[in-house]
Amino acid sequence: MAKNVLGGTLVPCSMDPLTGYYRTGCCDTGAGDVGVHVVCAQVTAEFLAFSRDRGNDLITPVPYFNFPGLKPGDRWCLCAARWQEAFEAGVAPPVILEATHISALEFVNLEDLRLHALDA
Repeated sequence: MAKNVLGGTLVPCSMDPLTGYYRTGCCDTGAGDVGVHVVCAQVTAEFLAFSRDRGNDLITPVPYFNFPGLKPGDRWCLCAARWQEAFEAGVAPPVILEATHISALEFVNLEDLRLHALDA
């Protein structure tokens, strides 16, 4: 059973839109997930613009990949390094700690996540 950053059982991040590297709704990870999509975030307009400006457009739907496009308020499993980059730029979206995979701690500080937690 996968663990979250608090040491408990990883809970789902979002079923609508369906998120996660494996599209299970959970921010679980594995060998194929080179982006390490493990931070469950509730995206904001500021973060979506930041990500698009960095070359990762999360707004535009991509039907081929069954990606609906995100809008502010949606929950999504973000790459840990991208969340950290957004944190350093002052635009990190809020996170759900119970749905953020423990491997995120290889990239981000737990205290930084706690400062942005919706479920703290």
